[in-house]
Amino acid sequence: MTDTLASLRSAARSVHAVMPPTPQYRWPLLEAAFASSPGDGTALWLKHENHTPVGAFKIRGGLVYFERLMAGAQRPAGVVSATRGNHGQSIAYAAGRHGVPALIVVPQGNSREKNAAMRALGAELVEHGADFQEAREHAQALAITRGWWMVPSFHPDLVAGVASYALELFDAVPLLDTVYVPIGMGSGAAALIAARDALGASTQIVGVVSDGAPAYALSIANGELVSHAVTTELPDGMACRTPDPKALEILQRGLARVVSVSDAEVAAAMRRLFEATHQVAEGAGAAALAAAWQERSLLAGRCTAVVLSGGNVDREVFAGVLSGQRFQA
Repeated sequence: MTDTLASLRSAARSVHAVMPPTPQYRWPLLEAAFASSPGDGTALWLKHENHTPVGAFKIRGGLVYFERLMAGAQRPAGVVSATRGNHGQSIAYAAGRHGVPALIVVPQGNSREKNAAMRALGAELVEHGADFQEAREHAQALAITRGWWMVPSFHPDLVAGVASYALELFDAVPLLDTVYVPIGMGSGAAALIAARDALGASTQIVGVVSDGAPAYALSIANGELVSHAVTTELPDGMACRTPDPKALEILQRGLARVVSVSDAEVAAAMRRLFEATHQVAEGAGAAALAAAWQERSLLAGRCTAVVLSGGNVDREVFAGVLSGQRFQA
């Protein structure tokens, strides 16, 4: 998948017609925690994708995907997709703008508040399966049964929309040395790669996986698709058992490296974000900061960005993380 800068800018205009760009800030307390010494030149930017209308970056992809879908010859009677929450909110939001019914399948035990948000956006919700992969397979079957359009978790139009956040970041901070980004199904990392390459930048992009969901890390290391059971609890948006082949190809080519983080490291990053910035991050949203913290000795004197990909965490989970009662090392 190769996107020209013009095509990415066009997709970004579609996104910005619905929502404004999200900010990127340098937070003094957070930056000071990463500095090896006062005034060492370390710059740490936080890209606030928790500030979108659905509290996560995924909305961008849904807006562009649906704009292009609805411009096609045949309007779908309805759409079906599978999610752990943020992709489903994106699909429900975008489908609702076009008056298209949306059915979203989530695994059993999914985030209660993400489920409620999808219903509030007008989606019909079905709970099925032990993990995302089983939910996705059930969604595909329901799409066939109903004769509705199946919206994938990874698609060039989704990536083009998501790339709007990457363009915002690179436009605001053009001399970035490194960006850390969480990997769920891969659209966020692929979008950064697409924007960087279209701009001709040399920024290193570091993908972040949960050590309880290592499928993408294993696949990239082995040079072929590897499925792996998921055990992660906190960063549920990264709970991928089977990578998307097209996403894997892009990430294999475009990432500098992959860093694995534990649930305990993610929880510590959620606490650090709240203490230093008073921002709420879900597990996947804090994973990039956890990885940057793990590699902080490499970042001294450099300009680094961390993608806070979303803030949709259930209240009781967040309370347990902040209190230190859950996910301690």
